Amino acid sequence: MIEAKPMEIHDRADATFRDYLRIARLDHATKHIFVVPGIVLAFLLRPEVGTLRLDRIALGFLSAVLMASANYVINEWLDREFDRFHPEKSKRAAVQKHLSPVVVVAEYVAFAAAGLALAFWVNTLFGIVGSLFLASGLAYNVRPIRTKDAVFVDVLTESLNNPLRLTLGWAMVDATSLPPASLLFGYWFGGAFLMNAKRLAEYRDIVAEQGKEQLARYRRSFRHYTERRLLVATLLYALMSAFFVAIFFVKYRIEYIIMFPPLALLFCEYFLLALTPDSVARKPEYLFKAKRLLGLAALVAALFVVATLVDLPVLERLTTRHFIELAGRAP
Repeated sequence: MIEAKPMEIHDRADATFRDYLRIARLDHATKHIFVVPGIVLAFLLRPEVGTLRLDRIALGFLSAVLMASANYVINEWLDREFDRFHPEKSKRAAVQKHLSPVVVVAEYVAFAAAGLALAFWVNTLFGIVGSLFLASGLAYNVRPIRTKDAVFVDVLTESLNNPLRLTLGWAMVDATSLPPASLLFGYWFGGAFLMNAKRLAEYRDIVAEQGKEQLARYRRSFRHYTERRLLVATLLYALMSAFFVAIFFVKYRIEYIIMFPPLALLFCEYFLLALTPDSVARKPEYLFKAKRLLGLAALVAALFVVATLVDLPVLERLTTRHFIELAGRAP
C-alpha cells in the first residue's frame, strides 16, 4: 500500500483571488440539473396555479448556484485539514494554499446573502427553501453538529439537498404548494443512493491503495464503514427510492410507469460505476463522461415526454384490484 504524504501547513503559499474563487466550485453548477424536474412537474401537475416565467426561473437558478457556492466555501474551508489525506481532494485550493479566514468568511457571507436575497425576490417559498438549503450546509459542515462525521447520518443529511433542489424548482413555478411527499422521499433516497455509492467507490479505491486508516483520517465516519455495510446501504436507498417513486407514478399519472424499467437500469449502471475502480462515481460533477449512463438518462427523459403526452388506458388496471380468473377452478 502507498501512503500519501499530506502537505504540511508551513508548505502552503498564500492564496490568490483565483484560489478563493476555486473554493466556491462554480464548476459544480451542473448539479442543479436536479432542480429541473421540480420545474417541469409543477408546470404539469399544477397548471391552474403555476406560471412558467423565464425571468423567475433564471433568477432562481442564479440564486441556487450562489447558495450552493456558499455551502462549498464553508465546506472546503472546514475540511482543509482532512482533505489533505484524500488522493483527489488534497489538490483543492484550501489544502494547497494558505487562505485568510477573514476573506473566507466574507466570501461565504457574500455568496449566501446574494443568493438568499435573490431567493426571496423570486418568492417567499423559494426564499424559505433557500434558507433551509443554507442551514443544511451549516449543519453538515460546522461543529458541534457536523453530521458528515456520523456514520449513515452523513449520507442522509447530505442527500437532503436533493428534495430541497426539487422544491426550489417547484417554487419557481408554483409558490402555493409543495411537491408530493412521495416525490420528495423518492428524491431524498435517490440522492442517498448516489451519495452512498460515491462513498462505496471511495472506500474500495482508497482502502486498496492506501489502507483504511488513511481513509479514516480523511473522514471520521469511514472508521465505522465497511464495504459490506456500504453495499447493503446502497441497495436499501435504491429500494426506498424506487418504492416512493412508484407511489408517485401510480397516484399522479400511471403512464409514468413505463419509465420504471430504464430507471431501474439507470440505478444499476450507477451502481456498476461505483464498483469500477477509479470511476466517475467518485466525482459526480464528471458524470457527463459516462456515456451509457447518459444514454439511459436520455431514454428515461424521452419516455417521460411520451408518458406525459400519450394516455395509456390499459395501465389503469394497475390501480384497481384485479384477479386473473382460472376457468373451471371455481369451488
